[in-house]
Amino acid sequence: MKLKAKAKGDLVQVKAMLKHDMLTYDQAKKKGKEANFITHITGKANGKVVFDMSTSQFLSKNPLIKFKFKGAKKGDEFELSWVDLKGNTKSKKVKIK
Repeated sequence: MKLKAKAKGDLVQVKAMLKHDMLTYDQAKKKGKEANFITHITGKANGKVVFDMSTSQFLSKNPLIKFKFKGAKKGDEFELSWVDLKGNTKSKKVKIK
């Protein structure tokens, strides 16, 4: 996962690339594998949830997400995590620049 969080005034802009194959049910059936895609993404600034997103198989392979939020400043900690259909999780923490 690649993650950047940058403060601009009172807003924090986040850009993230989530590395995942994102196999839909149709793709998995053709390849003879099980479907597996990211189902939930959560962003936290200083332990407080600032971004919460439920997803399905509509996201592309290695999805890129961008969003902005208020309530954090330069030097604070930001964490982004995701859960996929099989229950695998991944998270990453960065300092807001």
